[in-house]
Amino acid sequence: MTETTTASKALTSRSYRRRLPRPGQHKQSVLASSWVLLSLVVVLVPLLYLVSISFMTQGQIASGILFPSQPATQNWANAWDSPIPRGVVNSLVAAFGGALLTLVLALPGAWAIARHRTGGKALSGLILSPWLLPPIVAIIPLLTLLRILGLTNTLEGLTLVYALMNVPVAIWLLDGFIRRIPVEIEEAGRIDGASEWQLLLRVVTPMLAPALIAVGVIIVILNYNEFLFATFLTQSQDTQTVPVLLAGMLSERVQDFGRIAASSLIAVIPIFAVAVLLQRYLIEGLTTGAVK
Repeated sequence: MTETTTASKALTSRSYRRRLPRPGQHKQSVLASSWVLLSLVVVLVPLLYLVSISFMTQGQIASGILFPSQPATQNWANAWDSPIPRGVVNSLVAAFGGALLTLVLALPGAWAIARHRTGGKALSGLILSPWLLPPIVAIIPLLTLLRILGLTNTLEGLTLVYALMNVPVAIWLLDGFIRRIPVEIEEAGRIDGASEWQLLLRVVTPMLAPALIAVGVIIVILNYNEFLFATFLTQSQDTQTVPVLLAGMLSERVQDFGRIAASSLIAVIPIFAVAVLLQRYLIEGLTTGAVK
């Protein structure tokens, strides 16, 4: 009975010690909370001020006030009547279409590099190296190729450029995800008589679904925010993306900052909604790739 009581006290004491905070743990928690709060302030304050400007008149903006005394909704009406909504649609089409084509091209390439050692150890780095170059060096070749294909000043041509432009980074990201899939699963598929393409489509792709969504979201955001190629490869408002149209508003002689702020918020809302709706899949995919 005495031994049982002693053991029970030892277990209770051990569990109590586990519940006690470690030295410095409270300090680390305060620092982490402060850092998160600072990050939120840095991110949210400019956006909130942008919302405030979108309801100001030119006189209120010139006076330097933070909040309008009488909100001016005309800025939003002017933004909706401008080419900005069409530019948002163009950006979404080019971003999602380019991301889908990128994944279709990158998945077989990443699987060949990760599983079949295609190109050796250096191929993955060589594929990524052109993506690190300044984009301006590719403008003239791309213009020439699109002119040959008859795709200059078209949304299809811009989508194709976006798709090819992000293949290297997609291969680089997917390579790490594929290497974490157990090889035994693919070997079991080969024993059952599956071909290489059947393995890729029916075994590997379903297991990579969270990773594909995560990489796809990253590429969509890159495409949506891209400015240089969209500036040179599209000239008409029917094909221009929203970053190009916003830059055109800033280059006007008389700048209506209230309308520009409202137009910027209209441009931010769709991609922000995509990031929020797919946040669970994005975190799941990135976490899967980070844990062995």
